[in-house]
Amino acid sequence: MLRTRICDLLGVEHPVLLGGMSTHTTPEMVAGVSNAGGLGILGCAAMSPESMARNAAEIRAMSDRPFGMNLLLFMANDEAVSGVLAASPDVLSTAWAFPQADLKAIFGRAHEVGIKVCHMASTVPEAQRAVESGADMVVAQGTEGGGHVGVMGTMPLVRMVVKAVDPVPVVAAGGVGDGAGLAAALALGAEGVLLGTRFLASPESPLSADKKQAILDSDGHDTALTEIPDLISGRVWPGAYARTKRNRLIEDWWGREGELRYRRTEVAALVAEAHQTGDPDNSVLYTGQTAGLINDVRPVGDIVRDIVADAEDILKNRIPSMLNP
Repeated sequence: MLRTRICDLLGVEHPVLLGGMSTHTTPEMVAGVSNAGGLGILGCAAMSPESMARNAAEIRAMSDRPFGMNLLLFMANDEAVSGVLAASPDVLSTAWAFPQADLKAIFGRAHEVGIKVCHMASTVPEAQRAVESGADMVVAQGTEGGGHVGVMGTMPLVRMVVKAVDPVPVVAAGGVGDGAGLAAALALGAEGVLLGTRFLASPESPLSADKKQAILDSDGHDTALTEIPDLISGRVWPGAYARTKRNRLIEDWWGREGELRYRRTEVAALVAEAHQTGDPDNSVLYTGQTAGLINDVRPVGDIVRDIVADAEDILKNRIPSMLNP
């Protein structure tokens, strides 16, 4: 059975993590991933402490396995941090902190109550800052991923982060959608993988049927790295771009960002309406390049098990067959 250091660190069977994708995660997704032996992570951005507690209780009602809760640190205040710690997940997952954020204080509070810390970084310096601040593990996220990402590719970033923060374990994210991605991440020195887009195409995902179908229809080439979604929302992310499906909304405003800033309120209302009606052409669909590897909507537990089984087969059979006796 495939087992790495993060399995022991997190108390899980498989080195597969669900990305804490804000409102794109649900207690059902988290419990499903954890019950399959991975680590489910609930996105808690903009969630009240009461909602955090309620969601954590729902997860525990469906699973007795370890799970995590994620905060976007650039928008998380002390109340949000306190809310997650009070909900007492096994792991505090964090990402996208401004340079002035006191990571050491936040991570220290988690450790005081027995919660492990996993911080996501899109650059080597951010990974080093996380480790210096006490993170128990680091997620190195490449630009191939969906949602908010940096500009460095996953393969070089993961390898550089592994070398820079050794012996702290590293998890690879961005561009991972199947067992081959897990096997490749292990070859780079990572101890596991974190996936987002693959889990969005599941019955447990809160995406509308139209948006799930849009992921299935994608060939992986139809994503864009852009600031358009953030200009529409009016929210500034620290050093991040958004990788989204290149639909009519993105095409209409590509190269017209100045005008979009002026008409933000109007466009935001139209996007909100499109989201409510399930219109995939005029709403924001965060999706990674791995959409080209996704051909079906499957339960998250099956996804975890298949990824691990495929990776084990590659590591035991395909790779050794390439070596001369």
